[in-house]
Amino acid sequence: MNQAAIHKTLAGKPGSKPTSGKLGLLFEKRRAANFTLIQDLFFSLYPEARHTASFESLQKILADHFQNRSAELKLQDLKRQGEGNWYQSGAWAGMQLYVDRFCGDLNKLKDKLPYFEALGINFLHLMPITKRPAGPNDGGYAVNSYSEIDPAYGTDQDFISLTAAFREKGICLMLDFVVNHTSDEFPWALEAKAGNPKYQEYYYTFPDRNLPDLFEQSLPEVFPETSPGNFTYCPQMGRWVMTVFNTYQWDLNYTNPAVFLSMLENLLDLSNKGVDVIRFDALAFLWKKIGTTSQNLPEAHRLIALFRLCLQVVAPGVIILAEAIVAPEEIVRYFGQDILEGNECEIAYNAIFMACLWNSVATKKTRLLRQSLGNLPPKPDTCTWINYIRCHDDIGLGFDDSHISALGWDPHTHRRFLLDYFCQRLEWSPAKGAVFMYNPFTGDGRITGSTASLLGLERAIEEKDASKISTAVRKILMLYGIILAAPGIPLIYAGDEIGMLNDYSYMNEADKVMDSRWINRPIHDWRTVSRLSSEKNHASGIYYGLQHLIALRKQQPGLADTRSIRYHDAGNDHLFVFERDGESDNGILILANFDDSPQVVRTSLLGALGYLREGQFQNLIDGKTKKVRSGLLEISPGELLWLRKC
Repeated sequence: MNQAAIHKTLAGKPGSKPTSGKLGLLFEKRRAANFTLIQDLFFSLYPEARHTASFESLQKILADHFQNRSAELKLQDLKRQGEGNWYQSGAWAGMQLYVDRFCGDLNKLKDKLPYFEALGINFLHLMPITKRPAGPNDGGYAVNSYSEIDPAYGTDQDFISLTAAFREKGICLMLDFVVNHTSDEFPWALEAKAGNPKYQEYYYTFPDRNLPDLFEQSLPEVFPETSPGNFTYCPQMGRWVMTVFNTYQWDLNYTNPAVFLSMLENLLDLSNKGVDVIRFDALAFLWKKIGTTSQNLPEAHRLIALFRLCLQVVAPGVIILAEAIVAPEEIVRYFGQDILEGNECEIAYNAIFMACLWNSVATKKTRLLRQSLGNLPPKPDTCTWINYIRCHDDIGLGFDDSHISALGWDPHTHRRFLLDYFCQRLEWSPAKGAVFMYNPFTGDGRITGSTASLLGLERAIEEKDASKISTAVRKILMLYGIILAAPGIPLIYAGDEIGMLNDYSYMNEADKVMDSRWINRPIHDWRTVSRLSSEKNHASGIYYGLQHLIALRKQQPGLADTRSIRYHDAGNDHLFVFERDGESDNGILILANFDDSPQVVRTSLLGALGYLREGQFQNLIDGKTKKVRSGLLEISPGELLWLRKC
C-alpha cells in the first residue's frame, strides 16, 4: 500500500466538519505513518551523522507549514482523501496558458472564468507567474522567487483571490515548481556572487575547470545552439557554475541538505497558497554525478519521493506532476518503483503518446503509435497521465529505436524525415513548423509550431483552399478526440481551441529571436472568440467541436483512468483503434483514420468486440445509429468515431 492510501485509511470515512484538533491529530498520524520512509530516504541521501540536525529541522518545517495552512485548504485535503484518487476522474479537462499572452494579468484571468466554463475546462496550468529576470528568462523558468508574484501579473493578494475563485468554480490549478535551478538573480545566487561560501554551496561552483571538464565528458547538451556546454564562468564570483539549461539558470546542488530543506519550504509555501497540482520542472536533472548523464539517477528518484512524502504530511490533497520528457521506460519510473511505487509523482506527461501521434500524422501510419503505447511499462493503479497534443515546449522525437527498426525504418533517417516533414523542408508537406535546437554534430533536432499550422491549416488559409481547411479542422479534432478518450487528463494548449496559427512576431524581439518555441506562444485572439457564435468558419468549427467532445467525455464513466484500455490491430495501419472499459456495458471503441484517403475496417472486428449488432452501430460523437451494408465500415480521412457498446 502506498502512503497516500495509508493516509486515506487514517482519515476514516468523510463525515461532519472536523475540529481543528482532529485536523491536527490527522497531521500527526500522517507524520507518524511517513516518518520511517522519510527518515530512510533522507539519510540515504545525506548519510553523515552531522546531518541529524538537518533532519530535525525537516520535522519542524512540516509542523510549521501545517500550522500555516488555512482551515479551508485542510478541509479540502480531507475531502480529497475521502474521494480517493480524485485526479483519475474522467471529469477533468485541462488547458495550459501564459497569463500575460492569454489575457494580461491575474485579475483579467479571473474575468475569463466564464470562457473556461463554456468550453468545459476545469483544470488550468498557468505558466510561471512568479518574479523573474527582466531580460532573457526562459519563459519564466529562470526564477527570482518561488512564491512572490511578478508585478506584471498582479499581487500576491490577486493570486490568493484567484485561487479562491478557482475553488469556488471547481477548477483545479497547476503551477510550476522550478526545482532544478534558479536564475542567476535569485537571492542565493546574489549571495554566492558576493562571495558568501554558504550560498556558493547551494549551487555547483568550482574554482577551475578540472571538475567541470570531468562532468562534461558525459553530460549531454540541452540547448546546443544557444547555450553549448554545461558550465558558465562567473567573473563576480571567480568560479565556474553549472548551467545545464541556460547561462542564467544555475543548477541547485541537492547534495547539500540545506538546499533540500530550503526548497521544501518553497514547495510547501506554494501549496499553502492554494495550488492543487505542482509541476516539478526538469526533475530528471536533480542529482548530478561525474561519469553519468546526470539524468534519471536513483538519487533523483529518492529526492522526489522525499519531497512528495513531506508534501503528503502537510497537504495530502496536493499532488505532483513529473515533467520528465525522457525515454518511455524512464517516464514510468517517476511514479515510483519497488518500495517507492506510487510514492513519487501522481501524474506524468505521456510524452511518447504525443510524439507518436505526430509521427502518425506525418507517416499516415499508426503501427509505431500502437507499438510504443502497447510496450509502455504499466504505471501504478493510483497514478495517471497528462495527455497533450502541443504545449509551450518543443516536440521531441524520443522514440525507442528498436520500435522504429522493427518497422523496417532506419531510426536516424526517420527522425530526419519527421524534421523535414514538419519544418517546411518538403514542398508537398502541408505542415508549417520550425526546427528547435538542431545539433549539426548528431543531426538531432526538435519540432515547434502551433497545432493548427503543423496540421496544415496555415498553408490552407494562405492558399484559400476550403477543402484543405476542412481537412485541417478534422485532423485537429481527431487528435484532440483521441486524447480526450485516452486514460488521463487531457490538456489543451490555449489557442488550439480556436485554431490559432504560428506567431512569427518573436523574430522581431531580441530576447526571443533565438528561441523558436515562441512561434507557439501567441497573444490570444479574443476578436475571433467574440465572433464564434456569429461566424461559421474554421475557428468556430474547432471550438464547438472541442466543446462537444469535452462534454461527451464527462458523460462517459468508461473514460475515467480507473477503467481499462486495449489497443486493437484493425488490419489497416492507417487506422488507430483502441477500446476503453471494454469489459463492461460502458465500453467505448475509438477509431481514427490518419490517412488522407478513406480507409476501411472489418465489421467482423466491431461485432466481435460488441460494437456492432444486426449490422448497426452507434457513434457517440454525432449521436446517430448507422447501418453497415457490407463487411467493411468506411472511415473518412481524418474521421474520428467513438462507438458505444451494443
